[in-house]
Amino acid sequence: MVTGGFAVGKTAFVAAASEIEPLTTEAEITGPVAGSSAAKSTTTMALDFGRLTLDGSALYLFGTPGQRRFWFMWDGIATGATGAVVLVDCARLEESFAAVDHFEQFGVPFVVAVNGTGDHDEIRAALRLRPSAPIVDCDVRERSAVQDVLIALVEHASQVTS
Repeated sequence: MVTGGFAVGKTAFVAAASEIEPLTTEAEITGPVAGSSAAKSTTTMALDFGRLTLDGSALYLFGTPGQRRFWFMWDGIATGATGAVVLVDCARLEESFAAVDHFEQFGVPFVVAVNGTGDHDEIRAALRLRPSAPIVDCDVRERSAVQDVLIALVEHASQVTS
């Protein structure tokens, strides 16, 4: 599961990682997006889907919509998930609070992926992350960077569940 705030790069993340043509549900934005200062002309209306094979195992990637009105979908997508990637933009960390809270509350292993780079100590403090929660830098447009995030997620999830 790939989640995070509006316009943080979830669709680009899934597209970069996927070994198949990703399914996207982008639609034109018809008005201002409540609670966001991000400038963007399209938004995910349902989910993004992709697949990546790592060490012979298939990871199915579900990118969630970032707008608050679509958060009801997160529970269904998280059911049975190996874990989640919480994608963050350091300029808009407050948009990541809900995702972090959700996964901590429901016990879903997650990693925080910073779209770009940032001070991990500051991010950990701002998001009130546990010391065990991995934080990794990631350029969501680069396949190898996205794969590194997913490897970190699988490794973290296997440690948490074992």
